[in-house]
Order: sequence, then structure tokens, then C-alpha cells
Amino acid sequence: MLTTPIGRLRFIGFFEGISFLILLGIAMPLKYIADIPEVVFWVGLLHGGLFSLYLLAIGHAWLLHKLTLGSSLLAFIAAFLPFGPFLMDRKLR
Repeated sequence: MLTTPIGRLRFIGFFEGISFLILLGIAMPLKYIADIPEVVFWVGLLHGGLFSLYLLAIGHAWLLHKLTLGSSLLAFIAAFLPFGPFLMDRKLR
């Protein structure tokens, strides 16, 4: 799975999507309801790193002509939507 650009994109996308859902569904409520802002910092830091890797994986797959420009743009947009990377994963199979 990790031997191809698309495989790496799917792998990183899975963890980026999970980190985004944790950030929105767990860390943000803990910050605003339980007054624990540190959780957002750490989960946000992890998510930011995974987001950067996801964007690099999109660029890498596009540069190697494994993704079209349209699919690359869809993957980019999907990164900003909850469950977006999971929907993109279905398109990349």
C-alpha cells in the first residue's frame, strides 16, 4: 500500500481525516465545554502535521501523473471537509 503514490495518499488521508474528526468532535468540545484548551493545542499540532503530509502526498501523486489535476483539486478540497478524505479514498480505490 505504501509503495505507490496513491497508496501513500490514501494512507496519510485516513489518518488526516481521523485527526480532523478528533479535533472537531473531541478537542474542540473539551476546550469550550470543559475549559481544557491544551487538548486543542496538541491535537491541532498533530492534525497540522498530518494535513501538511496530506498536501505533500497530493502534490507527489499529481507530479508523478498518478492523479489528474481535477482529482488533485478534489483531494485538496476534501481536506477541508469532515469525512472528506474518506470520501476521496473511495474515489482513489
